[in-house]
Amino acid sequence: MKKNETYKNPVFFVSAIIVGLLVIIGAFIPEQFGTVAQTLFDFTTVNFGWFYLLAVFIIILFLVGISISKYGITRLGPSDSRPEYPFFTWIGMLFSAGFGVSLIFWSVAEPMSHFFETPFPGIEPQTEEAARVAMGYSFFHWGISQWAVFAIAGLAIAFLQFRKKRRGLVSAAIDPVVGKNRGIAHTVNILAVIATVMGVATTIGLSFSQLNGGLSSVFNIPNNLGVQVVIALIMLACYLISSGTGLDRGIKWLSNLNLGLALLIMLIVFLLGPTIFILNSFVLGLGDYIANFVQYSLRLTPYTGGEWVNQWTIFYWAWAIAWSPFVGAFVARVSKGRTIREFVAGVMVIPPAIACVWIAVFGGTALYSDLNNGTQIAEAVNEDVTVALFEALGVVPFTDILSIISILLIFTFMVTSADSATYILGTMTSKGSLNPAMITKIIWGVLITAIALVLLFTGGLNALQTASLTAALPFTVILLIMIISIWKSIRAEYKPKDKNRSS
Repeated sequence: MKKNETYKNPVFFVSAIIVGLLVIIGAFIPEQFGTVAQTLFDFTTVNFGWFYLLAVFIIILFLVGISISKYGITRLGPSDSRPEYPFFTWIGMLFSAGFGVSLIFWSVAEPMSHFFETPFPGIEPQTEEAARVAMGYSFFHWGISQWAVFAIAGLAIAFLQFRKKRRGLVSAAIDPVVGKNRGIAHTVNILAVIATVMGVATTIGLSFSQLNGGLSSVFNIPNNLGVQVVIALIMLACYLISSGTGLDRGIKWLSNLNLGLALLIMLIVFLLGPTIFILNSFVLGLGDYIANFVQYSLRLTPYTGGEWVNQWTIFYWAWAIAWSPFVGAFVARVSKGRTIREFVAGVMVIPPAIACVWIAVFGGTALYSDLNNGTQIAEAVNEDVTVALFEALGVVPFTDILSIISILLIFTFMVTSADSATYILGTMTSKGSLNPAMITKIIWGVLITAIALVLLFTGGLNALQTASLTAALPFTVILLIMIISIWKSIRAEYKPKDKNRSS
């Protein structure tokens, strides 16, 4: 798509205008914006929380079912196609779509939060029982449910883009059900762009704070907005350079670096930390996750009226659903040539497995220290979640070295998250082009960084994050339509006359 055509595309300019207006509102009246955003989010979670839980559970059942069925051998591309990227690179690229930096942020913060304030009223906080529940629930929140949401969006887009030669747009993934309606297509794609920009901007903005917290704890660098501006500008320069090298260089190289660094630091903390406790807590947490999977998946509190499920599980599912257009589109792009079975197994199993091990290592180290050494990591996390990882690293040897590696890892994850986001936003606003114009990616990259900085200055970052989650409700409907779309499209591949057709 030519550059001048990009700017004439209504998806580009309408979404840019709406995002700009939301940022201006968030910058000048952050408190009022936050109040309205929270009201809208509370309305959706209170009235449709059941819908989010049920939809995610249905998505899991569908993906498992289709992967083990005869349709599982179908390739996401021509029948003779093969994967574009090696397995290690592919997994690294999956982490690049925003997941990696979020996991680093919450791997200690979440279990310690549940340890400090337990998910069940009858459990006393900061006890052995609270630690066990904290680990099991953290596994659940970072397990297959979250990645099933990304997988269903990615599968629908990849199948129709690479197998059926459709455009790589969210709207194209529902065409088999709703038909080719330009108004619906533009609306869905605009909503996808807005949700992506707001979600990525808030995640990157929060990462600026976490990175500044790490630099402050290791090098005594001031923790203030001035430092965060410098971090933002360095990151912007890095991901624009990476973006300029293309998908097969910048994101690919950084993804390999990210995954390699992540596995290295995880192994070091595992060996230096309470190794046996980590192993035991991982196995027990995995058992609790499996045993309570259905109960946690459908847990609501209509009889007791508790808010915990809304604040955690439904919030997570809303976050994943709101991010599904971006993560799903990126996962689709890097998964060309894989079979449906490979895709579902890779996307729904490998990242959650790594996440659970990561949480067991870092979260387990923090839990062990509070339970056995009298530290107060849970209290520190309750005061400021951005210091969680560095508080945990403070109880193992070579703290400064590990903190420096962690700071580098957070930074590279931020760069690849922004890089993959600008690529997908370029694709979304260029009618699904696999090679969006560089100027389009630069525009979105600068906008995302500017949004994060403006709202950090004005205090509107959390409000924008909350506002972005309201997109989860319409996208939940779209994801369910994608299930029908996938089923309808793949059944057409296996009509009786083609029943012996192989992938």
